[in-house]
Amino acid sequence: MLARDNYSYKKYQKELAKKKRNDEKKQRKLDKKNMQAASAADSGGALNEDVAVV
Repeated sequence: MLARDNYSYKKYQKELAKKKRNDEKKQRKLDKKNMQAASAADSGGALNEDVAVV
């Protein structure tokens, strides 16, 4: 007899890989959002200090 492919295992592995990619994408988006918020807070704070000094 010939060996048969285990399609359910392949499908499971494919679903895991897809979920991992989606989680990584979500994390990258959150990191990007946090970096933008941090840079906006830094630049905004500097502007407020300049106004207070003048």
